[in-house]
This record gives sequence, C-alpha cells and structure tokens, in this order.
Amino acid sequence: MRIAIINGPNLNEIGTREPEIYGSTSFEEAGHQWEELFPHTQIQLHQSNQEGILIDLIQQLKNEVDGLIINAGAYAHTSIAIADALRSVTIPMVEVHMSNIHARESYRKSSYMAEVVDAVIVGMGMQGYALAIQYLIFKD
Repeated sequence: MRIAIINGPNLNEIGTREPEIYGSTSFEEAGHQWEELFPHTQIQLHQSNQEGILIDLIQQLKNEVDGLIINAGAYAHTSIAIADALRSVTIPMVEVHMSNIHARESYRKSSYMAEVVDAVIVGMGMQGYALAIQYLIFKD
C-alpha cells in the first residue's frame, strides 16, 4: 500500500515549534518510526507552506497512492480551495490535527476538510498519523 501524508503551513517546524502542544518529534523522525511500524506500506511525506502547492500535491498524488492523510494546518480552517481539491479525490482520506482543535481558539474549531474526508483524528499528536495509517491499511 502507498500512503501520502500532506502537511500544510508551519508543520515543517514540528519538533521545535510549541513542543508543549505538538511534541518534540520531527516528521522525519516520525516517518522512520512509521516505516518500522508499517513495513509493508510505502509512506511519502510532503509539506508546503503554500496553498497552491498543497493543491498541486493533492491533484498529483490522488492518482499515485492508495490513501491520503492531510493535515492542512491553519488552511483547514480557511481554505475552500484545498477542500475543493480534495473533492476530486476518490481514494480514502483522513484528516489529522495534532492538537485538539475543539479545545483551542474558536476559529480553529471547524475544518473545511472534515466534510470531504472519510475520517478525522484530532488531539493525538504524532500518534494521530499512525492511527490514520492504520485506518487506511485496514479500511475495507
């Protein structure tokens, strides 16, 4: 199985940015852990701080992988364009938020992606990605 993880703005800083919220593990470190946990799964990590690049990644990867995990970061709460790009995806998708967006600022409580994806995982840090990978592997 091939799974792409697409991360949005500022998520390249995870591991050093607000470790009290996001932890101290970088995505590169987590990627190695996921490869060990799921040895028969090819996991691709992608990140951009730019909305248009994220849309291009979604459009490209939807035909190259079997499942998609997206953490659009702040764009989850603002980008109808990314949600529209996800609407053209027919493979299973999971939205992940490392922090519990429902316990944060009011503008973070909603996501344009949530109504488009198959599942949403919030508040579980890096473990949320591992659960999303597991969901995609075992989804019927």
